[in-house]
Amino acid sequence: ARAIRYAEAHDLVGRNVATLVDNPTGQIGRPSRSFTLEQSLALLAAAQESRLNAYVVLSLATGIRTEEARELHWDHVDLDGDPGAARPVPPSVAVWRSVREGGDTKTAKSRRTLALPQAAVEALREHRKRQAEDRLAVGALWQDHGLVFASAIGTPLDAANVRREFRKITEAAGLGVGWAPRDLRHTFVSLMSADGVPIEEIARLAGHNRTA
Repeated sequence: ARAIRYAEAHDLVGRNVATLVDNPTGQIGRPSRSFTLEQSLALLAAAQESRLNAYVVLSLATGIRTEEARELHWDHVDLDGDPGAARPVPPSVAVWRSVREGGDTKTAKSRRTLALPQAAVEALREHRKRQAEDRLAVGALWQDHGLVFASAIGTPLDAANVRREFRKITEAAGLGVGWAPRDLRHTFVSLMSADGVPIEEIARLAGHNRTA
């Protein structure tokens, strides 16, 4: 309808036929879910042997969106920080891109740099070591995209790849398979709120435009 409205405004079509169509009802959206603290601990334990372990830890620890995590590059990850600076700089990730068209984040406030807790730093270090082993194992087949989370040959992960592996982890944790990777972000927000973090701070960390 918007495309034809543009054409209509420029006298390329006589009428906007898209506005005459009754839109289908569509399916009911999947409600948001989040893990409890106990479920989160079980999930972290089950994820330790998975290729997605660092993905799960990072998502629970920072609330990063799944499309942001899949586009995260190693040159946007600082696992050392600068503890000797006048104002100590913690390890961090720069969430500047996503797999959205054009590579932009969802909103301007979604472009943010997030400090990393030690658990996330350790998981990412171990993940980088495993990725280096993958690279040696496949040799010339490796495709270097600089991605933190990639396939065994370095290629980007799509949403289905992540969803499938994540459900293996939730099943191993005894939580069933009815979960999605984005539930990690919902859990981050829920646990922060339950711990008394001000909603304005949660919105900032999650990259939300508004506290609503």
